Amino acid sequence: MSDTELTKQQSKSGIKENTQTTVSAEIDKVVIGSIAAFAGVVGLWSVACFMSAMFQAGGPLQLAAGYFKALAGM
Repeated sequence: MSDTELTKQQSKSGIKENTQTTVSAEIDKVVIGSIAAFAGVVGLWSVACFMSAMFQAGGPLQLAAGYFKALAGM
């Protein structure tokens, strides 16, 4: 049996990219994140209001009936 020696060679051919972010790009990210968070809060609030209306009316069918009665003015 002969002993063989395994060697591992690593190539260090890293490519360096010069990327610069501007202040306006970072501000845009914050603004977009804030708008998305606000939209999420509004969505959760609307679901909470809808569920409350269904519980007050007695169910989804009664809610729809009450809605159409309000539209018709009965």
